Amino acid sequence: MTEGEKSRLVAWNQEMRRVHARLREALAVVREELDSGAAEKAGRDLLLFCRGFCTALTGHHEGEDRQLFPAIAADHPELRETLRALEQDHSMIGHLLSDMRAAMNRDASPAELERHLEGIGAIMESHFRFEERKLMSVLEELALDADPDEVLGNL
Repeated sequence: MTEGEKSRLVAWNQEMRRVHARLREALAVVREELDSGAAEKAGRDLLLFCRGFCTALTGHHEGEDRQLFPAIAADHPELRETLRALEQDHSMIGHLLSDMRAAMNRDASPAELERHLEGIGAIMESHFRFEERKLMSVLEELALDADPDEVLGNL
């Protein structure tokens, strides 16, 4: 394996960590906006932050389900149950995001939005940690010829 190939292979591990860090940061920004008390004054800005976060997280999970997980399953059939559990997490998070979008569409209070964010944040963090623990070593060696933004989300 050439040094260039090795760098490309390791990049999937690094890309996953980068995307997870950016999603964690995005959630923190939304929470800070709510916690600052500025939510009532900057309602439209808050909605933009929330919608942006929801869109980014959804795009990340859809890319994993569509491209990353099938590539891992092809090379590592022993991880199929793990991948199935991660896909179930994606579905659960998708439902939580839909509930939050519905709350935003009906102008829910900042307190209600905070409750939605707490639930999403808790599941998201548990999911990311499990995914990182189970897949990072596999991603170091994954030979997937694809655009990282399509596979892991454009953040």
